Amino acid sequence: MSSAIKPTLNGLRVSLRPFAPGDHPAIVRALQDPEVVRLTGSPVAEFDEHRLRDWYSTRHEQDDRLDLAVVDRATGAWVGEVVLNELDRPNQSCNFRILIGPDGRDRGLGTEAVRLLLAYAFQHLGLHRISLWVYAFNPRARHVYEKAGFVAEGTLRDALRTPDGRVDATVMAVLAPDWAATGSPCACVACAVATSD
Repeated sequence: MSSAIKPTLNGLRVSLRPFAPGDHPAIVRALQDPEVVRLTGSPVAEFDEHRLRDWYSTRHEQDDRLDLAVVDRATGAWVGEVVLNELDRPNQSCNFRILIGPDGRDRGLGTEAVRLLLAYAFQHLGLHRISLWVYAFNPRARHVYEKAGFVAEGTLRDALRTPDGRVDATVMAVLAPDWAATGSPCACVACAVATSD
């Protein structure tokens, strides 16, 4: 797997694309949202806007991870991000994470974004296994992951300390053969062009 190429993936409701300078204000708002902080298990802290701008402006330079913006096709607005990271090349595996900000919730945008990225990862990057953690207080996300083919593999007890107590995390993964059985097509621009020819 090499993530040197940053694709654009188009679904019915969302596009996944490299980050653009105009995304920055929406990113800052999302990372200040209490629900985003809680659901991602992020530390409660002030995000330095300059450091965030620097971070997101270098995502296109990384060849060992894939970070893409989730864009609402109806409005053209940034609503979140999807990431493949912690690449293990010998084992063709990596970690997955997603963040959907307040402007993208409860409309199926996250579900479509997960499916788009998985199709690209298995069909173009040659991955065999993609895994994630989901916290016990986030059953909505777990349901989305299950619909996309992720299977629960175990529990990390007391994985997160919160002001309300310690919380378990479930380890989930989806394998390439499981994904192939779903028949989900890739939605990258190159495949769309090839299919239309």
